[in-house]
Amino acid sequence: MFNCLFLILALFNLHTNPFFSLFNGVITGFGIYETIKYSKLEQADNFSYTGGFTVGIVAGFIAAILFTVFFTFYATEVDPEFLVKLLTVFKSDYNVHIGLVAFVVAIMGFATTVVITLTCMQLFKNSRNMPQN
Repeated sequence: MFNCLFLILALFNLHTNPFFSLFNGVITGFGIYETIKYSKLEQADNFSYTGGFTVGIVAGFIAAILFTVFFTFYATEVDPEFLVKLLTVFKSDYNVHIGLVAFVVAIMGFATTVVITLTCMQLFKNSRNMPQN
């Protein structure tokens, strides 16, 4: 899903605008939410916070790894000038290579996954204070 959004933005030369990376969080959030929801429906009474959290983390990490691989492939094979364009947006004179950028993309994906999974689990956790529906 990220890849489609990225390629659509690339068609309009908007893929170097950092604002549009916020939509990655929306896509990640939706995917994690749906994964945890499905897990809770599948496990019913056996659903635990730990199990839901694990499912969310695994789904998000897989998505982050796949996007990082796609991003690296795009930046090295499809549009070798992409990294230069991206860094021009930040107006820096740093000597940055694709390995560092791919690492940052992966870390951002992992961090987003943890935060969104913790947020989603607040919706799906079983409460001892309130009757469950």
